[in-house]
Amino acid sequence: MRDDAIVADQMDERVTEIASVSAASPEAAFEALFHLHQRAVYGWILRIIRNPTAAEDLTIETFWRIHRSLGRFDEGRKFEPWARRIAMHVALDWLRAQRPEMTMPEDFFAAIASPLLVDPGVAAEIRSKVAQAFVHLPPKLRVAATLAVIEDLPQKDIAGALGISVAAVKLRVFRALRMLRKDLREQGITP
Repeated sequence: MRDDAIVADQMDERVTEIASVSAASPEAAFEALFHLHQRAVYGWILRIIRNPTAAEDLTIETFWRIHRSLGRFDEGRKFEPWARRIAMHVALDWLRAQRPEMTMPEDFFAAIASPLLVDPGVAAEIRSKVAQAFVHLPPKLRVAATLAVIEDLPQKDIAGALGISVAAVKLRVFRALRMLRKDLREQGITP
């Protein structure tokens, strides 16, 4: 089992403990949930929208939605997929509200390992063009591609996070990659 899966299971056990004491002190239980999952939710959102300031605000918005929906949470299920789904919807809402000419930050793909190139300037130019190609994707496709290609999440997890079927995830990723390839070819890069 991967380390992050072990941590997720431990956090879900903690969520179950929090739920058991929530009747006595709902505010304290929600605050404990917030502290337990705040960093993960922020990270999920940041990887989708690539804007740290907005990600902070959207993290709060996510927890506000979680708080409002807590009564509908099925304690027999794991908390993380449910919270991730809410966070992804918040990120998608934000992306839809943004202007399409929004630019990606310079370090958008800096964390992704790339093959060694002779000229670091060429690598930087390619990263910049890929980032711009991502900007041109519709929000639904951008989120699916980010989760599949950058996050390297299994399609089943992406489907759960976005509230769609695995087949829909495959279709969105396929369309996103096709659009990215076309955009990159137009920019003079052969993917």
